[in-house]
Amino acid sequence: MKKIIIAIDGYSSCGKSTMAKDLAKKLGYVYVDTGAMYRAVTLYALRNHLFNDDGTVRIDELRKQMPNIGIAFKLNSSTGRPDTYLNAENVEREIRDMEVSSHVSPIAAVPFVRAALVKQQQKMGTEKGVVMDGRDIGTAVFPQAELKIFVTASAEVRAQRRYDELKAKGLEADYLDILKNVRDRDYIDSHRETSPLRKAEDAIELDNSTISIEEQNHWLMEQYKRVCGDHHEIILQKLRPKHTP
Repeated sequence: MKKIIIAIDGYSSCGKSTMAKDLAKKLGYVYVDTGAMYRAVTLYALRNHLFNDDGTVRIDELRKQMPNIGIAFKLNSSTGRPDTYLNAENVEREIRDMEVSSHVSPIAAVPFVRAALVKQQQKMGTEKGVVMDGRDIGTAVFPQAELKIFVTASAEVRAQRRYDELKAKGLEADYLDILKNVRDRDYIDSHRETSPLRKAEDAIELDNSTISIEEQNHWLMEQYKRVCGDHHEIILQKLRPKHTP
């Protein structure tokens, strides 16, 4: 049965992770949240005082401690989705807060951090049947991916989504602070030296500023069908629950 690699890249707070998780679950594929991996490294750096007062990274200290950073994903039986673990601790909630969000871009720009995590990500996709989202999946991690999506939305829409998400989790949030963080991350991610955020030449762009999650999922499934041809129906039939007459 044909399996492919699906790479979903784009700006922060575009809903890439939700999009990728839903598609992976529908197809029976493995989902990998690469953004969570960088957030986990960032959380480790914050806990171990690896940032200077101006927000820059203490590169030499982080390099020495990289072997101590273990990242894994484990399925949450309640949500049906994977949670992120840092050195055997479930940090799914902690890596989503604003402190981590405001420090993750400098961490993601460190070449040896990217090299270490990209190596792990490529290993996860060796057998295909994987949906991976991030900033450079279609350009650096899996340039050979059969389906590449590049997701975008206005900064204002993305800030509002992030604000709503944090409030729903009972976390403190300020819309203007989040909007500034979104714009700052856009600039840093797009201008870093190593694997900057950019649309792959063969990626399909989706601006989801004004469409619903249902419309987005339908559009994504159509792109998958287009790439996989007749194979997609075989996959979906196998995944559909069997009903006893």
